[in-house]
Amino acid sequence: MLSHNQIKFINSLKIKKFRQQHKAFIVEGEKSVNELLASKLITRQLFATTQWIEKNGSRLTAKNVECQEITENELQKVSDLTTPNQVIAIAEIPDANGALPYDSTKMLLALDGIRDPGNLGTIIRTADWFGIETIVCSTGSADVYNPKVVQATMGSFARTNVVYTDLREFLAHLNAGIPVFGALLKGQLLTEKHFTQPGIILIGSESHGISDELIPFINEPIYIPRYADDTKSSYAESLNASIANGIICYEICKQLFKKYF
Repeated sequence: MLSHNQIKFINSLKIKKFRQQHKAFIVEGEKSVNELLASKLITRQLFATTQWIEKNGSRLTAKNVECQEITENELQKVSDLTTPNQVIAIAEIPDANGALPYDSTKMLLALDGIRDPGNLGTIIRTADWFGIETIVCSTGSADVYNPKVVQATMGSFARTNVVYTDLREFLAHLNAGIPVFGALLKGQLLTEKHFTQPGIILIGSESHGISDELIPFINEPIYIPRYADDTKSSYAESLNASIANGIICYEICKQLFKKYF
């Protein structure tokens, strides 16, 4: 049975300052919790229904994780989902790794002011699909450990390294010759550009696009072509950040890693 203090603690982790205070975050749902248990992240505690515990007993034994049995009604009191699942976990926020990891042989995402949790979660999930292991976010971006972000990643949070920093400083200290791809109106058509080496994909915010202070660092401007009829009186002026990211990732990875396509 969940105590009042346990309910209060779990619900507090839905707020960033308490996640930072306790160095913990919530993972909810069978798929996401299974991805957590399969990862190197530390699981502090699980709360699950009898059905889930019976189904995953061997997994719990192997990971040596404390699991408390709760009812569906108790789960409802701490769930952040419209329809609560069978399990919720408390995971430990890993320590920052110090120097930002960057391998010039691999693609990297840089996110400038992505504040919508659903967009950030979808971008992380897309990056995982295309094999992008590291995402560098501006300090004004949504918190990767926000329950809505974690849920939207569908488990990809456990395989992707997301770090926060001053993007201007990060881009300013890159070695010369590293491509920085950014979607700009005056960029080369994405479908006509020939990509020859991995680099950094810079994605701007949902509302304002790429910050003015970061545009000078873009040495490979690209443009996603619009196929709407120009004779129409109106049409969409821009793409959702996560959609634009998916299109750019696909085209670049298609060219660089042809054996997979």
